[in-house]
Amino acid sequence: MSSILTNTSAMVALQTMKSINMNLSQTTSEISTGKRVGSAKDNAAVWAISKVMESDVSSFKGISDSLALGSSTVAVARQAAETVTTHLTSIKNKIVAAQNANESDRGKIETDITALKNQIDSVVNAAQFNGMNLVKIDGLENSVEILASLDRTATGTVSSSSITVAKADLQTGAYVARDVLTSSVATNVSAEGDVAGFFLDSGTGTGDFTIATPANFSAGDKIAVTIGSKTASYTIRTEDLASTTVTPADVIAVALKQSIESLGIEDLTVGYDSATATGKLELTNGGAVGLAVGVQITNKGSGGLGGLSTISVAGTDLTNARNSLANIEGLLKTAIDASAAFGSSQTRIETQQSFVGKLVDSMKAGIGSLIDADMEEASARLQALQVQQQLSTQALSIANQQPQALLSLFR
Repeated sequence: MSSILTNTSAMVALQTMKSINMNLSQTTSEISTGKRVGSAKDNAAVWAISKVMESDVSSFKGISDSLALGSSTVAVARQAAETVTTHLTSIKNKIVAAQNANESDRGKIETDITALKNQIDSVVNAAQFNGMNLVKIDGLENSVEILASLDRTATGTVSSSSITVAKADLQTGAYVARDVLTSSVATNVSAEGDVAGFFLDSGTGTGDFTIATPANFSAGDKIAVTIGSKTASYTIRTEDLASTTVTPADVIAVALKQSIESLGIEDLTVGYDSATATGKLELTNGGAVGLAVGVQITNKGSGGLGGLSTISVAGTDLTNARNSLANIEGLLKTAIDASAAFGSSQTRIETQQSFVGKLVDSMKAGIGSLIDADMEEASARLQALQVQQQLSTQALSIANQQPQALLSLFR
């Protein structure tokens, strides 16, 4: 039966054309974006999986940065430990040379050994990267955690894992406990190793600290006060602690007050009145710029290389030289062990860094296989759909002309 009201052929041709146009639009989108799954409506499950993986890839890029920073920090510490080992070897060689030297020559050798000791201190203090020094243990932390991986379980739970790098104590002195120094203001530690810290606001900012228990000090201990970008220090002497007319706290506080004043910080007032409080220094900032204050105390000979303080070849006989030859071996072992430990940690970090880089590449490839368009297939499909579109257009045109044939029945 033919009908002029219902053109079944045109309806079929129209639906076919709509389907072809929809497929053609999707194929064109794939070619223009390069993605087979560009949004959740294309394939909700695949899109969700790809987004989770993409977030992990972004996180691993941050982990790669963390590993790079950690590797650099450990590399600095390893280089410092190796340099200390070299200096200790030089000291050992000089001690050996002193075994048969006369007293005058031993005095000259002693001068060289002292210079090498000072150089070791300089190396240890300077061995920091981004403020982190792994060859100094200050009592705050004995190791550092370097973010190494992001672990995701099958249930979707995410956790992080780290590489622990132990610090090595290559100091010839170490920071004292916090109870040796007290502060009457809220402690605001401004740098690693501070045992007291506070901030002096501009104008009338005040703060103070007290030499609380000088009985814990020994000759050679050093107190350093950093104010802004300048540092004042005082090394405690035997006579300071032996004073009977003035308390040791007073002696130390007055000496430290003079050292701070010698910095010449404009509008900074250092007050001290032993009648008010023994060993208490009061700082007042009258300047226009606020000042951060940090106080550190270092005990002589209490660090991992504290035994260097006993190394000496001076004297009228060979006693010191012989004792030093026995003692230097232990110090060398400490520095060599530290170098080896840092080398091992650096290798582990670099291995993990390489793995993370390859893992990110693999994850990107996996994401690509899920959502990227197959351009060869899309190109072939585009040509086929374009031909189908032309044919469907012609089919619809033919179907639309069919009712006109009914006119011939009424002629």
